[in-house]
Amino acid sequence: MSEAIEVRRDGDVVTWTLNRPETRNVISEPDMVEAFERAIAAVNGDRTARVVVLTANGPAFSSGGNVKHMRDRVGMFGGAPAELRDGYRQGIQRIPRALYHCEVPVIAAVNGPAVGAGCDLALMCDMRIASTAATFAESFVKLGIIPGDGGAWLLPRAVGLARAAEMAFTGDAVDAVTALDWGLVSRVVEPEKLLETAYGLARRVALNPPQALRMTKKLLREGQHQSLESLLELSASMQALAHHTRDHQEAVAAMLEKRTPDFIGE
Repeated sequence: MSEAIEVRRDGDVVTWTLNRPETRNVISEPDMVEAFERAIAAVNGDRTARVVVLTANGPAFSSGGNVKHMRDRVGMFGGAPAELRDGYRQGIQRIPRALYHCEVPVIAAVNGPAVGAGCDLALMCDMRIASTAATFAESFVKLGIIPGDGGAWLLPRAVGLARAAEMAFTGDAVDAVTALDWGLVSRVVEPEKLLETAYGLARRVALNPPQALRMTKKLLREGQHQSLESLLELSASMQALAHHTRDHQEAVAAMLEKRTPDFIGE
């Protein structure tokens, strides 16, 4: 069987492509969970990787959980309540945990419907660009279940509590234009322009020093739950490290000399 996630490298930019189009890219299967963990561990350990683009094969971005497995009560959806709880914790919940600790910026290039956990997967990324064919649905309630993969934490941070409540309580899909208006995505483009736009953004991100990028992402993550005083202290500590990197010295020299900097990740 082909890899659940195709991984491709183009210079400083890594592409992850969900590769289960026959299931509309469900992410609740063990091979997909493990593929995410491997891909994230690889970029975290590669100091030359600067940014990731996440997209999908087929017409859908991701349909989330496997509804047929829910019906049949198999896989992570099988067993007594205590077993189901462990199925979520040891299964699909490993994806938001892993992505939260991905050290490099991640851009979701959402090519089609992002449904349930698929919507939450897009929200786990740092930036989101949508095709006009994309839709977003926090649709768990329509199946009589709740967001089991962190959606109740992710969605309000993207669109605010009232709009998150509307999406979660109705389960209705919003189109790409609405998603843009609500701040769920940063831009909407025609399908044929999606990857071009995503890679354009990725290359702009990748122009910057990789260590500074990783520290900036860490600060943005920590800023979601730390007090201002705690974040200022962490910022001061990270800034002290940043000032002693070769890339900082190169950035300053290049700016003063009015030339393009050459960053080496040190």
